[in-house]
Amino acid sequence: MSVAVETSELGVTFSGGLLRRVAPFHALRSVSISIAAGTTLGLVGESGSGKTTLGRVLLGLQRPSTGHARIGAIDPAGLTPAGRRAFSRQVQCVFQDSNAAFDPRMTLGASVREGLDIHRIDTPDIREDRVRAMFERVGLTRAMADRYPHEVSGGQRQRANIARSLILDPAVLIADEPVSALDVSVQAQILDLLADLRDETGLTMLLITHDLGVVREMADTVAVMSDGRIVECGATADIFTRPDHPHTKALLNAAPEWS
Repeated sequence: MSVAVETSELGVTFSGGLLRRVAPFHALRSVSISIAAGTTLGLVGESGSGKTTLGRVLLGLQRPSTGHARIGAIDPAGLTPAGRRAFSRQVQCVFQDSNAAFDPRMTLGASVREGLDIHRIDTPDIREDRVRAMFERVGLTRAMADRYPHEVSGGQRQRANIARSLILDPAVLIADEPVSALDVSVQAQILDLLADLRDETGLTMLLITHDLGVVREMADTVAVMSDGRIVECGATADIFTRPDHPHTKALLNAAPEWS
């Protein structure tokens, strides 16, 4: 099975500022992971452990201080403007805050269609058909495309957020806490949707979360982060039944249903 996402000895250090009165902060320390094509890696750890920084590096939003990352054959840190356009067709993201993901002046349909417009994919009529078909695919009605973000629920808005991420048929999806802002009853629906879309399309996914239940349901493998390092990585079943590192054991013990 080919490797879709890989990092090698990745490090990110934030300086202490111009006056150097604050010690440098090491957000990532020698992080090496790999995700096989068509599988999901669950990245877990407490707040501040470096999970989101790793996702930003893979999206090309944060340059590493040391090491490198690869998505396919592409180094996200070395993208030209033209290369970034091509990269965005292969790699997309879903973030936690669906409110921030949409321009309140645009309808949901217009926001979802934006990627097709930018890349000039198909004719305007076909783009519109693709958008409304994608709305149905994520469990929304076609008419929902004409609504504005404030006119729908949080769960509906997150479904539209997922539709926008998948409209370009990316090979890799980076999902950073995609359900933590939603009600528990809606979380299960969104997770089922992501699992179905992954199975249908062969999508490779990095699922960043602090929720062990989400990881157990969605991930093929799990990487545990602490203080910017990967402290344990393995098959999901092994991590949950035979954790090795004390930090992994502490995370599991802190969630009574898995202890």
